[in-house]
Amino acid sequence: MSRRIALSVAAGVVVLGGAGAFALAHADGQSPVLAHSTARYNAPDGDRAGSLTFVTDVTASSGVKSVKVLAWPEKSSFAEKGPTAKDMADVEQAVCKPAPAGTHTVRCTYTVPVTRADAQSSPRGGWHVSVLATAKDGTTTLDPEAAGFTVG
Repeated sequence: MSRRIALSVAAGVVVLGGAGAFALAHADGQSPVLAHSTARYNAPDGDRAGSLTFVTDVTASSGVKSVKVLAWPEKSSFAEKGPTAKDMADVEQAVCKPAPAGTHTVRCTYTVPVTRADAQSSPRGGWHVSVLATAKDGTTTLDPEAAGFTVG
């Protein structure tokens, strides 16, 4: 092998190695990604309690640390700007389990019972579900309107 070819190959390995390292470093700092978010509201009926169930898939290259969920009516103080990360700090967490979609993806479910009293005192109309996903590397994603449902 000529010296020129050897130097070209060596330079190529250095460039590709650097690009790979950059890609890995960049991937580690990416925020969690939410997908397939749905909310289902079932009003109480007779003696049967109702429920609100929210499900989402979360992908984070470093793993998912937590997923916090907040349901809020369209006609509320959040209507103009939506909840902030600070607003989401003390809300309840979803339960997350590995999803079949990949090694860095979890399926998170948040379910809360809805009593007849809850349903009667809740504002009628559209509601939104906000989600704050936090990865193990500390990056976050806030989706103030990840899903919606209607209270009738």
